[in-house]
Amino acid sequence: MKQLFSLEGKVALVTGGSRGIGKMIARGLLEYGAKVYISSRKAAACEDACRELSAFGDCVALPADLSRMDEIGRFTAELAAREPKLHILVNNAGVSWGAKLGEVPEKGWDKVMDTNLKGLFFLTQALLPQLEAAGTAADPARIINIGSIDGIQVSLFDAIGYGASKAGLHHMTRTMANRLAARHITANAIAPGGFETDMLAPMMATIGDQIVGGVPLGRIGGAEDIAGVAVMLASRAGAYVTGAIIPVDGGVLTL
Repeated sequence: MKQLFSLEGKVALVTGGSRGIGKMIARGLLEYGAKVYISSRKAAACEDACRELSAFGDCVALPADLSRMDEIGRFTAELAAREPKLHILVNNAGVSWGAKLGEVPEKGWDKVMDTNLKGLFFLTQALLPQLEAAGTAADPARIINIGSIDGIQVSLFDAIGYGASKAGLHHMTRTMANRLAARHITANAIAPGGFETDMLAPMMATIGDQIVGGVPLGRIGGAEDIAGVAVMLASRAGAYVTGAIIPVDGGVLTL
């Protein structure tokens, strides 16, 4: 039982790993023994984050814009050349576009969908050979998709495309779980509420009291809150969990 959460010998990829929730999860995986590749669109930010995260384990930066099909092809070929097996894929890269319902531009809608759904799907598709090579019946490879409670309930904020993309991601996760189980790959989603990230910071600065007041546990989420759930899903502790959408929201969905 002492090794239930160990990730020693595992290789992980965390997209959007240079900041926010992705960086929190990457650190958690590193601290439990995994070798972790992080990717983000901005190369300098990816390298900076990797240098910081390397204090906690074996971290490698592989920058890429994973909303683009050509970049997905280049990225997955480079990763495959380095790692024939991928034990853990954390699909965290995501964007939002704030605008009222009648004011959402096509470019904003497409940016959200290309990153949060299209890119995620085709990246996962391209990495299936490495995931399948890593998985066994007793210890499957893991896909962990980062959704949102905004994909479960109507958001407080004007970001309809973001919520729609996350709802789609949750359903895609269940479908992946069903289709990939026989290939020894699990798929689950974490649906965070408000967390201490750059994305939430501007709203915390203006309506922070309202946001915190809407959380039954009385605070927004921190690094250990999200990393703990990710480590559980990635480790032996989560080997028999698949198709789950796990809210990590301090109880917001109970209201």
